[in-house]
Amino acid sequence: MSRTGTDPYLPGHGDVSWTVSHYDLDLGYKLIGNRLDGDATLSCQARADISAMEVDLAGLRPSKVFVDGRTVRFTHRGERLKVTLGRQLQAGTDFTLRVRYAGTPRPTPSKHFDTAGWEELEDGVIVAAQPHGAPTWFPCNDRPDDKATYTVRLAAPNDYHVAISGELLGKRRAGSSTTWHYEMRHPMPTYLATVQIGRYEVLEQATSPVPVRVVAPVDRPRDGFQGAFGDQPRMVAFFSERFGPYPFDSYTAVITDDELEIPLESQALSTFGRNFMEDDWGCIRLVAHELAHQWFGNAVTLRAWRDIWLHEGFACYAEWLWSEESGVQSVADRAAHHHAKVTGDHGPPLVLGDPGPELMFDDRVYKRGALTLHALRTTVGDELFFEVLRTWVADHAGGNVTTVDFVAHAEAVTGHDLAAFFEAWLFEVALPALPT
Repeated sequence: MSRTGTDPYLPGHGDVSWTVSHYDLDLGYKLIGNRLDGDATLSCQARADISAMEVDLAGLRPSKVFVDGRTVRFTHRGERLKVTLGRQLQAGTDFTLRVRYAGTPRPTPSKHFDTAGWEELEDGVIVAAQPHGAPTWFPCNDRPDDKATYTVRLAAPNDYHVAISGELLGKRRAGSSTTWHYEMRHPMPTYLATVQIGRYEVLEQATSPVPVRVVAPVDRPRDGFQGAFGDQPRMVAFFSERFGPYPFDSYTAVITDDELEIPLESQALSTFGRNFMEDDWGCIRLVAHELAHQWFGNAVTLRAWRDIWLHEGFACYAEWLWSEESGVQSVADRAAHHHAKVTGDHGPPLVLGDPGPELMFDDRVYKRGALTLHALRTTVGDELFFEVLRTWVADHAGGNVTTVDFVAHAEAVTGHDLAAFFEAWLFEVALPALPT
């Protein structure tokens, strides 16, 4: 079977011939021995006439596969589960795929972040799935443009807290384990689904406009924790004013007991290492950055990875906005500083609107993306600029977008012809001068 139409930045992931509307995952995890047992039911629809399909599943062993309740033949090699449907399905046909599987979950190699996916901590678990780690813990159609809702039930030892993307509906203790029941009712791509397991306590920070909480180790440093994470409710309120209402039901920051190289983005939940609990701008900006992804990246998600600036450039600019709001440094000063820095960078040539798979997470994508937004703001004025951002989220929440979509949206909202502006900032290697 040919896997046509997959993202050229991540070839071999996803199958465009079918789509998922809902994932229902029943999981059991044993920390001793790192054992995961899963039973996944996917509500699917054929997008083409198909008699077979490919599912992403990495490092775990499927034992039985069912389509509409009937057992079917399958093969599993590497990270590909090939399922023979047993009959021809016409495009538009709804069907249910169920996979029973088990094994020792482990992260998959990644050219971007060393590894991606399910990973053991010193005493717990972290799932960092961006951009292709989701198949390390559940069978899926691993494409950013295939968003679905989720129900996840996970049984873990009683003395551990389990945090999952979504809202906690309840938990049930039975013997030595507790089953945690979460639901994500907003469409979510596979790479933004996460599981975090550790010896944590929950700290409620706010309940309005949405619940805001931190899940953290009991022995966290009090001053550093408060300095880095204490302003999260204010950030939610400020970004809601600038970008529109917070797009999910709650927001959770998980702080692992281990140190992490970088924070991790997932839907309605961000993950930080113990080393980010410090009262300095280097940590505070990352708290703002991951929160901003809830609007830009999670609610509104790219259709293809070449448009990653629509996530990272927007979240980086949110850092600068919070810097000014909190009295640290103005947006204009940060823009001038980073413009000079990017101009003097002699790394490989980079085109922001299509940086290539090797450079998709290059720091220049973040900074040049933010500079593009600041240049747009300077060009059209504050009132129109923030109207562009608010209506962008309102119009596309729950969906997928492209750079072409954003250019058209900005022109429609501002009434300006911005073709030459975006051509220079997004598709030319040379960095334009900042408008004054």
